[in-house]
Amino acid sequence: MSVTGRTIKRVLVGRAMRSDKLGDTLLPKRLALPIFASDALSSVAYAPDEILITLGAAGGAFVTTNSWYITGAVVFVMAIVVASYRQNVHAYPSGGGDYEVATTNLGPKAGLTVASALLVDYTLTVAVSVSSGVQNASAALPFVQGREVIVAVLLVVALTALNLRGVRESGSYFAIPVYLFILGIVGLAIVGVFRKLMGDLPLAESAKFSLAPQAGMSSLSQFAMLFLLLRAFSSGCAALTGVEAISNGVPAFKKPKSKNAATTLLMMGSIAVIMLVSIIALSRWTGIHMQDPDHPGRLLLHGKPVENYNENTVLGQLSHAVFHGFAPGIIFVSIVTGIILVLAANTAFNGFPVLASILAKDGFLPRQLHTRGDRLAYSNGILILAGAAVALIVIYHAETTRLIQLYIVGVFVSFTTSQTGMIRHWNRHLKEEQDPKVRYRMRRSRVINAVGAVMAGLVLVVVLLTKFTHGAGYAVGAMVVLYILMLGIRRHYAHVRDELALSDIDGDEQVLPARLHVIVLVSKIHKPTMRALAYARATRPAVLEALTVDVNHEETQALKDEWKRRDIPVTLSTVASPYREITRPVINYVRAIRRDSPRDVVMVYIPEYVLGKWWEQLLHNQSALRLKARLLFTPGVMVTSVPWQLHSSEGSEDRFDGSAPGSVRLGR
Repeated sequence: MSVTGRTIKRVLVGRAMRSDKLGDTLLPKRLALPIFASDALSSVAYAPDEILITLGAAGGAFVTTNSWYITGAVVFVMAIVVASYRQNVHAYPSGGGDYEVATTNLGPKAGLTVASALLVDYTLTVAVSVSSGVQNASAALPFVQGREVIVAVLLVVALTALNLRGVRESGSYFAIPVYLFILGIVGLAIVGVFRKLMGDLPLAESAKFSLAPQAGMSSLSQFAMLFLLLRAFSSGCAALTGVEAISNGVPAFKKPKSKNAATTLLMMGSIAVIMLVSIIALSRWTGIHMQDPDHPGRLLLHGKPVENYNENTVLGQLSHAVFHGFAPGIIFVSIVTGIILVLAANTAFNGFPVLASILAKDGFLPRQLHTRGDRLAYSNGILILAGAAVALIVIYHAETTRLIQLYIVGVFVSFTTSQTGMIRHWNRHLKEEQDPKVRYRMRRSRVINAVGAVMAGLVLVVVLLTKFTHGAGYAVGAMVVLYILMLGIRRHYAHVRDELALSDIDGDEQVLPARLHVIVLVSKIHKPTMRALAYARATRPAVLEALTVDVNHEETQALKDEWKRRDIPVTLSTVASPYREITRPVINYVRAIRRDSPRDVVMVYIPEYVLGKWWEQLLHNQSALRLKARLLFTPGVMVTSVPWQLHSSEGSEDRFDGSAPGSVRLGR
């Protein structure tokens, strides 16, 4: 990277952090709440709209009769899901969340199903949240109208840059807006309830209208009425999105991690329920009518359709009614609502990279996703999430009503599967536990998870039945494609591992001493490494040493132990890398040798395996290429690649015409 590029990177991302500073990035509860709960809390800004719009298809009277039933059902499911996930964070504090629970108790395929669902849902969270925030802003900011896509993309870029700076630093930026949103909605509720008790709560702007049912909805059969209620319930369950993010982010909490995560989860659920119930109650008292944007013209005034009426959101109408005569209150609620809808995407920016890292460690995603960046954040995962979200925003023109139909399917797939896995978890431990008090707690937890599994399963069925043809089918299709893709990646890595595996017979090959100073770079002990060590002796070096870069202390120690066990008669040197770099520590090590012995020639052997297909290159680190490029510019250093051709490279030489750089000058 050029000096200019590094300067720009440091301005945007900040200075690199050492690996031993990871503990400094852990979150207290006051920062964890806005970071992990922004999605769940922000959903109360649009979940009431979805409930009222769906019920409004059958007319205003149907809304008045049934909105409380739907809200009560959503609150009940929220309470069950929060209680269930409190069990999860205590039982599985390592951060795998639903993926780890499903994999451990139901098998790898169930875990991969959950992972694919969550990755899709996290991507949709960013697209929906940012698009919703932009649409809310366009009502108050005329210059945004017609430019929603551009503004949404720029907001995703800004969120990406902030998250690349690290979890704790991004949380510091986002904490104040989230708490201001909570203050705004709770303040709205308190003032609204007080004015209701005093008898001077004004009606909403849409209360003067009546709401006609959609065509064919004037006389609903019992089945059609039930279906409409179920659809409204599934729309309201958007308020549950983001609950699972805390169980995936337990490692980011300060100690005691599980206790702090469980407390934060309870705080999030309680605040979300209070705000949702308050908004629905106020919407009933102020007489709000919401018509479906796809079926306009159903608002009637004195029996005649209202033309060209631009209806405000539920929160927008409530703020104008409750704070009537107090403009600062209206403006404050409008601003913090728009901000929280955008910041809700930050939950996904914390959940997606962590989950992708775990999947990469297990071999289901490219290994580069397991590596932390300069700021100890999973930078590659953040960038992939941002790119996928931008693609969705552009494809769906930043329209929330179209994107939200794809939403919440994935999260309820993970809810249902993980809670089922927790039932098996408690069953397994109950067979081993003898203490009566502990068994009682386990049985109680199993009951909570069982109720959670049943409720989440019912909601999943309802969502699929009511939203599949409205766009949810595309989300299911994306999950299937991602599932198959991750299986293919795992299969590829398994083939490579088996092909490179070193048997005890291979390890017995003796590396003879030589007379030239040679450095053989080592990352693992496998066939390419042993070949490089064997070829190095042909140069007869005066000094022969193997060199490994200590990026992960545990892996380095395992390498040393294996080196000693195989009794390889070559000195294994280790160079520290506190910033998890490979190239720079090797360059510095070689330059130090050159400084001590300026007349010596240092030869660096780089073992590498050769892949035949272009897509395989995406799944493997390209650090060897960067290292060779840097070493070529280091005086007195020779670089030798020792290739190990994998089976996929067979026949690849026939696809080239035989020409190479310099072949014309050589007369070939």
